[in-house]
Amino acid sequence: MSAPNQRLSLKQSGVRWLWLAALVFILDIGSKLLVMNAMDYGWPNRIELLPFFNLLYVHNYGAAFSFLNDAGGWQRWLFAAIALGVCGLLTFWMRRTPVTNTLANSAYALIIGGAIGNLFDRLYHGFVVDFLDFYVGSHHWPAFNIADIAICVGAALIILEGFVADKKKQ
Repeated sequence: MSAPNQRLSLKQSGVRWLWLAALVFILDIGSKLLVMNAMDYGWPNRIELLPFFNLLYVHNYGAAFSFLNDAGGWQRWLFAAIALGVCGLLTFWMRRTPVTNTLANSAYALIIGGAIGNLFDRLYHGFVVDFLDFYVGSHHWPAFNIADIAICVGAALIILEGFVADKKKQ
């Protein structure tokens, strides 16, 4: 990341990477729309694709791993506020990060795109659409979606960027 007081023009800053956030959002919403229109809801209607992977249309009213899934509805607004706050903070950081810092800017954009995809679901449907179901034997990982993948990859890239930045300082 650049120095905190350094001002970058929009052309020089990482906000130029927001195209990636838009792409993630479009892929996420498009895949969810396809699932909602092509599949019936719930476990009996899963599509078995591989010995460890199903397509399974489910609703998640909570967050990762269905955290607060049964909390009564208030969590929708809490997670929406968190998503907006995180997106605002990451956009601020992108504004201060040179466009050439590919690792940091792509990480921020992936998280923003995923967060906005899930935020859209929360605000429009009242839940997040999940459909990717990985499992081993009878043990299933909680279902997730394209937005969740983008958020996880973005978070991993931020961690990686921290190690790369530390190496450059040495």
